[in-house]
Amino acid sequence: MNSKGRYGHFIRWIFIIIDFVIINASYFATCMVGDLWHEPFYSRMVWFMLNLSFAVVVYALGTFHHKRVVYLDRVFILLVKYIMLHMVIFLMLISFIDALPKLKTVMLFYGIFSVLQSLWWIVSRKLLKWYRSKGYNYKRIVVVGGGKSGAGIRLMEELEKDQGYGYNIVGFFDSGAMHNVAAYKGELHDLDDFIAQNTVDEIYCALPENELGELQHIINLAERNAIDFYYVPQLSRYISRRFEIETFGNVPVMSIHPQPLSNPFNKGIKRVFDLVVSSLFLLVSPLIFIPIAIGIKLSSPGPVFFRQERTGYRGKSFMCLKFRSMRLNDESDTLQATKDDPRKTKFGNFLRKTSLDELPQFINVFRGEMSIVGPRPHMVQQTHEYSALIDKYMLRHTIKPGITGWAQVNGFRGPTYELWKMEKRVELDVWYTENWNFMLDIKILFMTVLNAIKGDKNAL
Repeated sequence: MNSKGRYGHFIRWIFIIIDFVIINASYFATCMVGDLWHEPFYSRMVWFMLNLSFAVVVYALGTFHHKRVVYLDRVFILLVKYIMLHMVIFLMLISFIDALPKLKTVMLFYGIFSVLQSLWWIVSRKLLKWYRSKGYNYKRIVVVGGGKSGAGIRLMEELEKDQGYGYNIVGFFDSGAMHNVAAYKGELHDLDDFIAQNTVDEIYCALPENELGELQHIINLAERNAIDFYYVPQLSRYISRRFEIETFGNVPVMSIHPQPLSNPFNKGIKRVFDLVVSSLFLLVSPLIFIPIAIGIKLSSPGPVFFRQERTGYRGKSFMCLKFRSMRLNDESDTLQATKDDPRKTKFGNFLRKTSLDELPQFINVFRGEMSIVGPRPHMVQQTHEYSALIDKYMLRHTIKPGITGWAQVNGFRGPTYELWKMEKRVELDVWYTENWNFMLDIKILFMTVLNAIKGDKNAL
């Protein structure tokens, strides 16, 4: 098969070889920095065990370079698994030869290794995405079926978001009225001729239930032409959790993972992080709060803090704190702010543009009513309105609301005058609740700081 993606196997091996170069560079850097040339750590046997341990880790967890789509937070999670597994295997092996190094030597090595490996993995993904964006190492794919849930269309939208993933959609086939789709090549019966005349690497089938009779034919077609086949289940656009396929005899069953934050350990990690960060912030908060309080008092009469009832965890309401940015009015609990809202003071407008008005919410975080990262809390009236209009809206309340969130850093911050904007916000919030991990929170915080520095056009 004449596929542009045929070099992927060699690219993966090149990257794995560089992984081994990294661990050996870390070993010699440790010996150099720690001046260990005359100690047991610097020996052929220890060096051999180090590489043998890494070979086992690559074999056990070596899927990183095989995946075309890897998010930054997942890189660090996999890196932690790599390092922990390597440490266990390495220390176990060298204990058999009675060559256990000092604790500070072990910490120095894994510190250097962690930095170099994480830098390499990030750089390698960037290089590979750049290489693919230039038209190399891509997969030619065909999508079959739009589906009642729009699964096929949504799949194409996701694959086309970033050319660096290396997917080229060469055809879309559907028996419905999908002629407005750019990749549309015909109905289902046209697929056989297209496969015979074009090179295709992968087929993604998203047929609805009433057309599953065609499924076996498409599977046979893929097998006859050595094409990888993938089935896209017909799930709601709001269901984004990971599924696993289990079998009962010959019957496949999809099992859904529980939300990550339903795990007490994960919930504990998030709460400890919230407590530590909010406590540290509140210790130094007088340096920030006092000048802002003076500015608010000088701008208009009224209290420094604005208290508003918002919807929180499991739908329970709480009093959300903000710095007051408007003159006292009777519409604050019912009317969203606009760009040129006459209720805003000049100083209040500055607070909103810089997001400084949100800082008192660290008090809500400390009290356990909010988290630093999570879906933004909405006014109680909004919750009543949108829960009746948007499917799965209340799923965003299965975790604590946050000062910043996944929807906010992806451009859906501020007022939502059009329903589709709130639908997209809900979709992103639900995705966050179902895909949470600690490094994702760190990523969101980093993106929040960048947005604040650059200026967010949606901050009104």
